[in-house]
Amino acid sequence: MADIIWEEPFCAEGANCFRIGTDPDGNAYIAVAGQEDHPLTDTREALRNLILEIKAGRADHLL
Repeated sequence: MADIIWEEPFCAEGANCFRIGTDPDGNAYIAVAGQEDHPLTDTREALRNLILEIKAGRADHLL
């Protein structure tokens, strides 16, 4: 697996902790904390767009 640089876990209420990471090749990763060996991966641009869409409220219907 690539050399992923993981951020500190983000934990919401309860035990829902996620980590975001990047690698030198421009890939981005999201994983459940403690399960970093099974990440969702895409480009940094895709991760950036996902975060912007969530911040814009386009995932609020999932709450």
